[in-house]
Amino acid sequence: AWPQLPKKSALEGMTAQYSRGFPGMALTGGKLQFSRSATFESALQSLYEAYLSDNYAYCGVTAEYASGLDYFLNIRGFRPPAVKGHVTGPVSWCLGISDETGKSILYDDILADAAARMLAMSGRWQEDQLKHVSPNTLIFIDEPAMSSYGSAFFSLPADKVKTLIKETLSKLTGLKGIHCCGNTDWSLVLDTGIDVLSFDAFNYGESLSLYPAQLSTLLARGGAVAWGIVPGDETACAAETVSSLKDRLEDTVAKATPGGFTFKHMAKSSLLTPSCSLAAMSEEGAGYALELLAGLSEYMQKRHI
Repeated sequence: AWPQLPKKSALEGMTAQYSRGFPGMALTGGKLQFSRSATFESALQSLYEAYLSDNYAYCGVTAEYASGLDYFLNIRGFRPPAVKGHVTGPVSWCLGISDETGKSILYDDILADAAARMLAMSGRWQEDQLKHVSPNTLIFIDEPAMSSYGSAFFSLPADKVKTLIKETLSKLTGLKGIHCCGNTDWSLVLDTGIDVLSFDAFNYGESLSLYPAQLSTLLARGGAVAWGIVPGDETACAAETVSSLKDRLEDTVAKATPGGFTFKHMAKSSLLTPSCSLAAMSEEGAGYALELLAGLSEYMQKRHI
């Protein structure tokens, strides 16, 4: 996986990083600003023309916006069995942008649709680039804002949310997934046709057990769950060991395993990840988190696979 480096530059924040190609955007004081300028309509038309002609490079991410990706793509002799990439999801991206009235563009049908198509092209462009490193790709869309779905923070019909997410995933040819680092309506997320669900299993592990029917459907079609079991909080992570996380993970997976499936089937259909970003941790803390992750993965494979 290539690293996002949001502390390096405002351009590498999760909203700005995937803004290339969207009409009316400007980065002011480290924050993206949208306005319907005199060239807005022509820029919007150019975006749709690029989408219809599969010109994915129109929304490609340059080294200035993603130095981690640029470095990753240029490692000599690097041929891993699979690679993971990521783009910001349409709900989270749109909620991070306001129009001239201060209202989120998520509630503007034209702008939200344009954003989903931009992100779809960006994701496909990235997928095509990553295939030069490995033919086996997994692209996640990151939707932290979905943890507030149905709250006063944002309210949007479920069908609209699914339409935006499905549009963002529509250009991908490899495996695709969604990551949400909080609790949400997992039935909605699992109904988008994803191959992998990634979530914060350290803090919200039992939430998935409330959706056995939807989880069964995912597993039946060969899908997987990425258990974010290693905490991204430095203090919480420092208090954990491989043994303590092993106990927590086994209990969480057992409770979530739906009827008709065994624990072993669930384990074989699983990935292990940190609960969310490691950007808030020190280098030493992030290193320890990855050591825990590797140790826990080794244990689970020997014990259950």
